[in-house]
Amino acid sequence: MTVAKAMTECLAAEGITTVFGYPGAAICPFYDELENTDIRHILVRHEVNGGHAASGYARITGKPAVAIATSGPGALNLITAIATAYMDSVPMVVITGQVNSDQIGRDVFQEADITGSAEPFVKHSYLLKRPEDTAEVFKRAFYIAGTGRRGPVLIDVPFDVQKAEIDFEYPETVDIRSYRPSSTGNGNQIKRAAAAIAASKKPLILAGGGLFTGNAVELMRKFAEHTDIPVVSTMMGLGAMPTNSPLFYGMLGMHGCKAANNAVNTCDTLILLGARVGDRAIATMKQRDDLTVIHVDIDPAEIGKNLDVDIPIVGDLTLVLGQLLEAVSGGADRSEWKNKLDSFREDKPVEPAPAGYVNPKQFIRTLDKYLPDDAVVVADVGQNQIWTAANITLNGGRFLTSGGMGTMGYSLPAAIGAKLAAPSREVVAVCGDGSFQMQMMELATAVQHNVPVKVIVMRNNYLGMVRELQERAYDNRLTAVSLDGSPCFTKLADAYGIQNELVDSPDKMDAAIQQLISSDRPYLIEAAVEEYEKTIL
Repeated sequence: MTVAKAMTECLAAEGITTVFGYPGAAICPFYDELENTDIRHILVRHEVNGGHAASGYARITGKPAVAIATSGPGALNLITAIATAYMDSVPMVVITGQVNSDQIGRDVFQEADITGSAEPFVKHSYLLKRPEDTAEVFKRAFYIAGTGRRGPVLIDVPFDVQKAEIDFEYPETVDIRSYRPSSTGNGNQIKRAAAAIAASKKPLILAGGGLFTGNAVELMRKFAEHTDIPVVSTMMGLGAMPTNSPLFYGMLGMHGCKAANNAVNTCDTLILLGARVGDRAIATMKQRDDLTVIHVDIDPAEIGKNLDVDIPIVGDLTLVLGQLLEAVSGGADRSEWKNKLDSFREDKPVEPAPAGYVNPKQFIRTLDKYLPDDAVVVADVGQNQIWTAANITLNGGRFLTSGGMGTMGYSLPAAIGAKLAAPSREVVAVCGDGSFQMQMMELATAVQHNVPVKVIVMRNNYLGMVRELQERAYDNRLTAVSLDGSPCFTKLADAYGIQNELVDSPDKMDAAIQQLISSDRPYLIEAAVEEYEKTIL
């Protein structure tokens, strides 16, 4: 068979049923064969959004998802999505077309060195030069993407290679000498961690996004409940512990809540589980000599990078948590510690919005009131992200966002991917009017492929987060942050044939949100937010 045909067979062997992409001449042999399979292709309106859609799909399924583009600008347009997935440890296999092998390096039409360009943002990349290596390359790509610290892997396939004839057999196993991801934690370190937890009076678990990519959420909850240890989370770890759990004290960091930040600064033992503890997460943490830090992560490069660690444990979270559950004893009395943390809890009242607007915090709380427990909420980047993260509750649902890269234009395509991965779950994308205009073309994707995602556009006519920064740090000199000239978003939804509603007063919120959730088609709400609304909680 041709390599192009073999590529589709590789995808089928890996259980791939849906892919996201945008065709072009250099990838046409593969697309021609894809048409003869049962694999569903979702045509996005921009290559970067194919990557984001694959990211949303992968984060819900927990398995590598596939994004496809042609050579040159098509492949290069994917780099932002690849980098976004890399920063958040999302497993993806990215397939790109390339010019003929004998033309590589001659600057021919639509040639670009995509393997070189994407190198900082992939776990690994392959330029498939030998047709007979096709099956082995694909097997390795999926294995690398979906094991260890998950992440994107790129396969670049020249046009002539796709058309070459090969004998095809897909390998059942893979063995890569230079790739041996850690699995179980070191026994001595497990004993040290268990002893530190037993001696601790004020232990605290910090839940990170790695709990989701490592499929360790249920084990973390079991561990917290067994040891009666309170839990806080990073933004990427939201939902790992149910919001309604008495052990959960919220999100920490520069946009976090008082209870979580005080918990981190008063605990005596901090147990980091799958968290990179990036700058936004530890912005409010004080440097202390009386704190014991236990850090569990699959990637040894992350341990100690941003925070000094006393007990490092490298390993797969599911296995390490299993080891810790065997090593630690339950029944400790944490009531005094939890009572102290309870005193930090607060429920700030929401101030009423001026006439003609809604308070975005109140809007998200109202949305939260009607969402099913298993809903998936995808927040974009900017003020909308903070309003959503701080006001949504997650008791069986998921919160997706671009945490590490902070990529605007992520939410709608990621929501489309998430909805395709979990058709029975309610999926809502929340974005600002700035980020929405980076992705609004994907409304057509939702319509064409009948993906009933729900979209909320927080419209304040500003790049709000940058405007806040300019207000505070640049003497209110507002430069290039006005979004004057933006379209009417409800009319835009009309143009796509999408049901919609403008919500510009609090008394409209309940009915509009109920209509959005009850609809079995794509639906858009434009929420009018006062121009100078702030993210401060």
